[in-house]
Amino acid sequence: MTGDLGAADATELAGMVAKGEVSPTELMDAALAAVEARNPALNAVVLVQEGVARKAIAEGLPPGPFRGVPFLIKDLGCEARDFPSHNGSRLFANTVYPGDSAIFSRIKSTGVVTFGRTTAPEGGVGAATEAAVYGGPTRNPWNLDRTPGGSSGGAGAAVAAGIVAFAHGSDGGGSVRIPASSCGLFGFKPTRARLPDGPYAGEGWAGMAIDGFLTRSVRDTAVMLDACEGADLGAPYVAPPLGRGHAAAVSQPPRRLRVAICDTTFTGDAIHPDVAEAVRTTGKLLESLGHSVEPARPKADVPMMMRAWTDIVGVGTALSIRSKLGDRPPRADEVEGVGRGAWAHAQRLHPTRYLQAVGEIHAFGRQMAGFFEGGPDILLSATLAEPPAKVGRFNHDTEDYIGYRVGPNGIFAYSPFCAVFNASGQPAASLPLGWSRDGLPVGVHLAAAFGQDELLISLCAELERAAPWTDKRAAMAR
Repeated sequence: MTGDLGAADATELAGMVAKGEVSPTELMDAALAAVEARNPALNAVVLVQEGVARKAIAEGLPPGPFRGVPFLIKDLGCEARDFPSHNGSRLFANTVYPGDSAIFSRIKSTGVVTFGRTTAPEGGVGAATEAAVYGGPTRNPWNLDRTPGGSSGGAGAAVAAGIVAFAHGSDGGGSVRIPASSCGLFGFKPTRARLPDGPYAGEGWAGMAIDGFLTRSVRDTAVMLDACEGADLGAPYVAPPLGRGHAAAVSQPPRRLRVAICDTTFTGDAIHPDVAEAVRTTGKLLESLGHSVEPARPKADVPMMMRAWTDIVGVGTALSIRSKLGDRPPRADEVEGVGRGAWAHAQRLHPTRYLQAVGEIHAFGRQMAGFFEGGPDILLSATLAEPPAKVGRFNHDTEDYIGYRVGPNGIFAYSPFCAVFNASGQPAASLPLGWSRDGLPVGVHLAAAFGQDELLISLCAELERAAPWTDKRAAMAR
């Protein structure tokens, strides 16, 4: 976007279209101009399909809540007939789909103008976005030496750079919330099965993965969630029903809540002081709003969960590779190091381990539910244990998949909070309420009990009103 358009959220842009102040074509022109100007430095937007977007405008857009607003979908999942995908991997480069996924069909119904995809790491297993298929790393608009996070890193970078007002992402271990934290955006992970997976997948990573959105405002996420929520045909399970919906929930504050605050990891380890301070400052803000805030952390078995998560994702990665290569090992020119390591790890697992790991994930979810039952309404923590990492720190060169995930300097040490709620299935969100001493975004994380999406997003909106963040934008976006 350029000029005043770049400061608007998607809801405002749609309002401008509805009033005739700007046309969908003009918004599309602005978005493509922003891609041309900013994407060379970022490497965030790929597989641009300008012709598809122009045709959609010419044929008439659906009269949805975001009619005419430019949009990007993640290059991992969100299968769409008119949008070929690399899926973050040389092995799956230029995949073409015979039809649209349920999630993309619902996204289209909102009236957005989708014109391309955003970068993702191979297999979606990292907290950085540096896949070989894109020819180089994706960079953070706030500081090009830093990662925008992963696995929806391209989406986060594109929104933070002002290329689009919002974008699609997905979250299997923090992949919406990590880029939100890294890029100064809002990212919300709904309750398990709140959004559809089919028909190309029955569930993602034993139910831990779910779609989502990177937005500047809470209201944009709320409206998009309402448009997309609900089971698709043949879904194996469904989320608890909503009451009034996410958009209605953001229109008024929640009741006064009991908030548990944790300024360490959930196992008691120290985190970066700038990040811990952001958590404490948010706790004070919540107290000033009348909420009750007390120190506490769940006693759930986080190390068990992390091991189970790692094995489930390793098996999922191996299954994906096997769909292309059969039983032969992947070569270095086909799959990056972490993916080859995941494949090798899966071959070493006992045949019963996958179901055992799924059982451990379910047991962990019950432990987390016990923490919220009769206890706090909300758990407040950091999103990441430190500010955005430097580019290259979490690239996929290594074949040590286990070390990459759960080693002392691995992904879980950097991101010890997010995957907890993928495993438990609870709704969780990252809010851009903190900043490091050197001006990098720091996300603060809120989670609620299973099914309490409306309560959580209502609180997020209250915090947004109390401490607005939309005026804070990367220099590249201004």
